[in-house]
Amino acid sequence: MRGFAVALGLIFQVQVFAGGAADIARAIRENTFDQDECYRIRDLEIVKEDVRIYLADGHLIFSKPIAGRRIAAVFVSDVEGGDGEVLLRPPDVAERRSLAGYIDSPTLDEHFKTAVFLFTGDDYDRLKSQFPRSVANRKSPEIAPLLDDEWTSVLRNLGESYMTRLTLDLLGGPGHPPGLFAGLFAGRKLGNFDVVYDPASPEQIMAGTVNSRNGRLYFDTWTSFRARATRKDPAPPHLDLLTSNYRIEATVNPDLSLTAVTRVTVKSPTDGMVSTAFEITPLMTVTDVTVDGKPAEFLGRDSLRANLSLGGNNLFVVVPPEPLQAGRAYEFEFHHNGKVILDAGDHVLYVTARGNWYPIHRLQFATYDMLFRYPQDLDLVTAGEVVEDRTEGPWRITRRKTSAAIRLAGFNLGNYQHARVERGGFVVDVCANRTLESNLKPQLELSPMPPIPEIIRRRLPLPAIPMQTEQAPSPVERLKQLAESVAAAMEFMSARFGPPALPHLTVSPIPGAFGQGFPGLIYLSTLSYLKVLPRAVAREEESQELFFLELLQAHETAHQWWGNRAAAGSYRDNWLMESLANVSALLYLEKTRGTHATDLFLDAYRNALLEKNEAGQVVDSSGPIVLGTRLETSQQPTAWRSITYGKGTWIMQMLRRRMGDGRFLAMLRELLMRYDHVDMSTEEFRQLAAEFLPANSQDPTLESFFDQWVYGTGIPALKLTYTVKGKVPALTLAGTLTQSGVDADFSALVPIEIRTAPGKAITQWVRSMNQPVTFTVALKQPPLKVVLDPNHALLRK
Repeated sequence: MRGFAVALGLIFQVQVFAGGAADIARAIRENTFDQDECYRIRDLEIVKEDVRIYLADGHLIFSKPIAGRRIAAVFVSDVEGGDGEVLLRPPDVAERRSLAGYIDSPTLDEHFKTAVFLFTGDDYDRLKSQFPRSVANRKSPEIAPLLDDEWTSVLRNLGESYMTRLTLDLLGGPGHPPGLFAGLFAGRKLGNFDVVYDPASPEQIMAGTVNSRNGRLYFDTWTSFRARATRKDPAPPHLDLLTSNYRIEATVNPDLSLTAVTRVTVKSPTDGMVSTAFEITPLMTVTDVTVDGKPAEFLGRDSLRANLSLGGNNLFVVVPPEPLQAGRAYEFEFHHNGKVILDAGDHVLYVTARGNWYPIHRLQFATYDMLFRYPQDLDLVTAGEVVEDRTEGPWRITRRKTSAAIRLAGFNLGNYQHARVERGGFVVDVCANRTLESNLKPQLELSPMPPIPEIIRRRLPLPAIPMQTEQAPSPVERLKQLAESVAAAMEFMSARFGPPALPHLTVSPIPGAFGQGFPGLIYLSTLSYLKVLPRAVAREEESQELFFLELLQAHETAHQWWGNRAAAGSYRDNWLMESLANVSALLYLEKTRGTHATDLFLDAYRNALLEKNEAGQVVDSSGPIVLGTRLETSQQPTAWRSITYGKGTWIMQMLRRRMGDGRFLAMLRELLMRYDHVDMSTEEFRQLAAEFLPANSQDPTLESFFDQWVYGTGIPALKLTYTVKGKVPALTLAGTLTQSGVDADFSALVPIEIRTAPGKAITQWVRSMNQPVTFTVALKQPPLKVVLDPNHALLRK
């Protein structure tokens, strides 16, 4: 049991301030079990929609009440024949495959020895109401002290892990009805795992476990889905708090620490909201919160499970001095400070928390007015137009305002040299560090870069920082060329997609081998600034050089539209923004470098999807693309990036070949018009894409295409054989298409090109099946050549 306690809970730091939330948080931290509520039980049941938990035989002890509710219980099967069982069957094939990938079964049916339950609903009353069913259910005071002593530390540690959510539920009010149920089990076969039912979550049911690999923690989500009731009658997504009009005043101190005051306009859509939650990087500490100038209570802490599920952010509770009125505008003011800027050597700076350095309540479109105060020997860039730029003693003060609403605001700083290009009504300002970071200098000059916390490492399909060159290149030597290249990409995409998120785009360097496209601000790898790449990169395949010198900046430029004008509705839809940005970049690369360059990347993406892990499984089999960041697991850490970027690009490429370039570009324009500053789901994208298929297309709704490529897995191997019979002009081409290497239910439309004369061809689309498929085509003359998928129209081996 002690091992179970260590595995489930860690001691977390908590900030608590006087008031209701503080009292609740303190009670959670100090909670114990009620020895008068310890029972010998038999045949009890807990039902949470699709989840069924059976407590067959054992002991059950409840915690003491907090805010009038008992919020926890522990079950132990410490009697002869004692047992518990949890049952869960995901409702769809994709989630059953996901579950089976972890536990070798599409259904969770696990017997357990012990379990800890956290709940904020009426679970105590429901369990007690079942006691009269059996005479075996009775109080067991003799075991109570042992259970209390054994499990109190686990209770407190887990309570702190769920502190924010428990506090929000116990405070109550509109927007936070109670009902959370978290079961943390010690399975007889599967070991420790969680099953959570959260009615406030878009996907109410989740099962998974915390794992580690190479010193890094992961929360492996086995399955996550909507509960039965919401599947039958799904409610439209809604925000429990609306944010707009950010005003931020920030100071970068000489030691590179950041002190900031963030003000944001907040509206509640419901009356009487007594508490809400915001997110911020763990590298920043919130020290004070007011609402309309009045002190507000707030509660923040680090939590293992919450931190992993929020992508590294910390969640903190804010309790306004009085309940919020629906529709009324409030000003929330946050004071926060921390260290989010590192020195990568020679005063080349690295901003670690780029989109979460200030408090946010989900990603919402808002205007930004930002004033930065920083040492005058530095240059600081952020989104928006410059409305003030001056020096004051040792300080430089810059203020920028955005001309349109954006979803998030980053900043960057360094000792920059600039190149500015004005074209087509927009401005591109490219900044370059005047010196090179240490990791890219000749080895004799190396000084170690400070370690970067795992929570802020950007996941992109890029290699690690390469070994050094013999002679240090200059990061400014390609500055003007890079500015022209970004401006050309902006011009290309503006002509096809309309205006970008903001008319002023700043490109700034970041140490490392990645990029990130924020509205009005791009973070671009230093490697993209170099005329000659380090030898370790140059020795790689040709696509690596093209990636850093051409594709990366085009991809991040495309995010001015994809992700910053149109936006994803949920983690399951984020693949759309990356895939659309990447295919837009490839369209630009195809125009400037030809199809050979784009084919190189498509081949590289396919090869990455077909790579095998230690268990011999290919990356693509990790799960469908709509699993989003759930694909980044302890089993396959690289699957998320390979599938999101690689397979996502292939999905767009296949749609492009099905539609043709004209219809495909028209679809992209319509998408941005229809979903401008609006979230988009994968299903909405499918419906829109289907509108642009040629007339009389097979699979006119694209349902089969999405079932196979978006909601499923598998990459087929295909073989074509054919014969030509008859006499001119009445020839018949008889072909056979054979598919292998995929599940029996895999099926895809395959283009077969029949070249009848120079420059003339017939394209026959044939649907592959588990068994060989035959087809015939009438010809007037013998074909010059018959080619299977000649133009990268299908992802295949």
